[in-house]
Amino acid sequence: MKRLHACIRFIDALNEKAGRAVSWLTLAMVLLTAGEAVARYAFNTGSVALQELEWHFFALIFLLGAGYTFLHDGHVRVDIFYARLSGRWKRRIDLIGGIAFLLPTCVLVIWTSIHFVAASWRVLEGSGDPGGLPARYILKAAIPIGFFLLALQGFSRIGGFFVRRDGAKRGGGGDA
Repeated sequence: MKRLHACIRFIDALNEKAGRAVSWLTLAMVLLTAGEAVARYAFNTGSVALQELEWHFFALIFLLGAGYTFLHDGHVRVDIFYARLSGRWKRRIDLIGGIAFLLPTCVLVIWTSIHFVAASWRVLEGSGDPGGLPARYILKAAIPIGFFLLALQGFSRIGGFFVRRDGAKRGGGGDA
């Protein structure tokens, strides 16, 4: 159990750091988008590369921030029934959902994206648009990385059902 607890702490810390790092991209994206809007409407000029950079930042924020969001239980779930359940039933649903849906989906996306990403790296894929960014292959590499971080957080959450932390079960709230 000590190894499992140490593994959980490592994964949680990794996703915490990834999320905090990615949060700075949010600020950069807001500033970039505002600057691009001012340039377009005030000076009648724009840049394909800067527009592409905006959606690259957006993709990185969501891909690399998914594990952080799951760590902090900030993901979207259908709360119509879930919110009314006791902590015990919430933990059961979270455990089954993690094992039956989250982890298989992450594995599927990682598995299917590897060839897609490798092909992009082989040709050093860039933007198809004139004036676009030259290194799209780097952005595509974030797909398996992001889903790997999410899968790790899924393992952490599942492992947390079996490890007591601060005297309470982790991963689903109290027995309300």
